[in-house]
Amino acid sequence: MTTFTELLSYEDALASFDPVMGLEVHVELGTRTKMFCGCSTELGAEPNSQTCPTCLGLPGSLPVVNAIGIESAIKIGLALNCEIAEWCRFARKNYFYPDMPKNFQTSQYDEPIAFDGYLDVQLEDGEIFRVEIERAHMEEDTGKSLHVGGATGRIHGASHSLLDYNRAGIPLIEIVTKPIEGAGERAPEVAKAYVAELREVIKALGVSEARMDKGQMRCDVNLSLRPTPESEFGTRSETKNVNSLRSVERAARFEIQRHAAVLSSGGSIVQETRHFHEEDGSTTAGRIKDNAEDYRYFPEPDLVPVAPAREWVEELRGGLPEMPRVRRNRLREEWGVSEHDMQSILNAGAVDSIVATIEEGADSAAARKWWMGELARNANEQGVVVDELPITPAQVARVAAMVAAGDLNDKLARQVIEGVLAGEGTPDEVVEKRGLKVVSDEGALGAAVDEAIAGNAAIADKIRGGKIAAVGALVGAVMKTTRGQADAARVKELILERLGVSEG
Repeated sequence: MTTFTELLSYEDALASFDPVMGLEVHVELGTRTKMFCGCSTELGAEPNSQTCPTCLGLPGSLPVVNAIGIESAIKIGLALNCEIAEWCRFARKNYFYPDMPKNFQTSQYDEPIAFDGYLDVQLEDGEIFRVEIERAHMEEDTGKSLHVGGATGRIHGASHSLLDYNRAGIPLIEIVTKPIEGAGERAPEVAKAYVAELREVIKALGVSEARMDKGQMRCDVNLSLRPTPESEFGTRSETKNVNSLRSVERAARFEIQRHAAVLSSGGSIVQETRHFHEEDGSTTAGRIKDNAEDYRYFPEPDLVPVAPAREWVEELRGGLPEMPRVRRNRLREEWGVSEHDMQSILNAGAVDSIVATIEEGADSAAARKWWMGELARNANEQGVVVDELPITPAQVARVAAMVAAGDLNDKLARQVIEGVLAGEGTPDEVVEKRGLKVVSDEGALGAAVDEAIAGNAAIADKIRGGKIAAVGALVGAVMKTTRGQADAARVKELILERLGVSEG
């Protein structure tokens, strides 16, 4: 088999081929216990301390299905406009992997709990693209392998491996799309938008935090190329466990270019899994991809079928929250922002934080200003999303209130936020400790203004001569004297009063 390392340009790839995608997203449910036993799912425990005979697959142990896991699966299916099965069952998916102690995964095969749905996603220019859902089914996660002694953390080059089975048996929902056709050159953008919207849906339902950086949500990107939209599907590759929105987009784009280079050179695509590399956005070969028959699926004999009552399903449907796209459109109108600005807020993960800050008393403009400005900058520097910063919406609302009351200017407010993020206390405590309150005493301001005029006579004369723009230099001198703690607007008023000049 020839390995192609060069890529065709993206433009040339799309000029010659039509991409078809399939996205498989695994969502780790936020249940307190595992899918088929009572072991805790809490993160951070000592390795192999949250295990039992059932999740370790020991002889004689019997599984019992997690009722909250079933409920969560139905909620996800309903939110994705799926049909909910009146009767379904679990199956054994048989394959050997060191971190899967039973040597089979309890999953669902030909009878998923939810099927035939769709999710409408909005692209950056406002276009709505419908992604059709094949199925959403229940299964369990595997354990975790830690490869030691190599440079990359992968098994290749490692001296030995350690296995932690705490994660084995944690409930998963796998959401599988139907082939995504018709996206053309926007296929990578569609992939990213779909996973982003799906994440928002999952979070809105409250069934998972859906943190991709913590492995709570992972995406497998399947991609193939065909000569024309009318042609049969090409051979696909499956890039496994992609764990960020940006990486989903990059993986799809890279595979389009790689497939195009192989096919344009007369080669053939191998149906295989591939690893994604964050550092350069490339993928490398994993293993030859198994077909369904290779897994020897058969019904799980130790679990009874699941037959959710229609009354229960409708009760769950009636309790679904407002869906994210509907909510965003409502908020966008309430806040009076553009589609582009709303997309930026969504990309920053700041929607909920802004809403909560408004609920704490801030106006929408101030809430957006601080979360999308100073706080978004801090989050970007730290490589986190804004709602992970150590500051609460109530604290941001308090900062906004102090600015509105004239107790802080924007410069001082930024210092207050800096202090809160550094763990120096509440906004009021930071103001007190750092002495950051705006100088509002008219006598002190007047003295600083007089000093600035006396020390800058030439500039004062220009202002008296009608060059009002020069007042900025005197305002700057006063702000320097007061360590930035003066109200710049009031300082300007005082300077013009002292010089007998009207701004109008």
